[in-house]
Amino acid sequence: MQKYVLRNFERPSQQLLSEYGKLDVSTVYEAQGKQGLVNPNIKPIQSNKMIVGPAVTVICPAGDNLMIHAAIEVCQPGDILVITTEGNGIAGMIGELIVTALMKKGVQGVIMDGGIRDVRQIRELGFPVWTKEVLSQGTNKIKGGWVNAPAVCGGAIITAGDIVMADDDGIVVVKKEDFEKTLQLSNARLQKESDTIAKIESGQISLDFYNLRSVLEAEGVVYYETEAEVQQNGKA
Repeated sequence: MQKYVLRNFERPSQQLLSEYGKLDVSTVYEAQGKQGLVNPNIKPIQSNKMIVGPAVTVICPAGDNLMIHAAIEVCQPGDILVITTEGNGIAGMIGELIVTALMKKGVQGVIMDGGIRDVRQIRELGFPVWTKEVLSQGTNKIKGGWVNAPAVCGGAIITAGDIVMADDDGIVVVKKEDFEKTLQLSNARLQKESDTIAKIESGQISLDFYNLRSVLEAEGVVYYETEAEVQQNGKA
């Protein structure tokens, strides 16, 4: 396959991104029918960070970050850099210098299916990164790859311009064709959660408003009032 850099692609509107910014990863994942999660082994190096924006994808040979440098050129403010490697790459593919360059371009954050280094410095910069590994091992800059080709990151297929959202719970991707539908379903889910909170505040319990008592009964779960009753019935 021809290696390439795609300079331009269609990004979601700022209005759409603003609406997604009111949501969270778990809500979007559930709204999509429990679809779109990136492998949970890719974790944040910091807490209390949330990013949402269009993906700029990078595919690198393991241990070589040449294409990350190529990707910096095509990044625009608000983008999220999604990096994956061919093969099992755990070397420190990005560090303080690359992060500084990405911040200069206005990139929101990095999702890295591989390794990073300079974690302390990156935390001090306040730049959000989700990564699979932390390792001091350096990289080469001699092998070509792809920028903005469809990429598999953490088991999820991500295309340039897809919406990527990441927070403390993980990472979820929304495909271009699903932007509007997923937003509607996510907002409906938020409303449903708000209604549930109101029920809890009013004193109702989940066994009743979720109709779970019949499930307990079907599973053969029996209620006893005392431990003696449990012992009597041989269930302890």
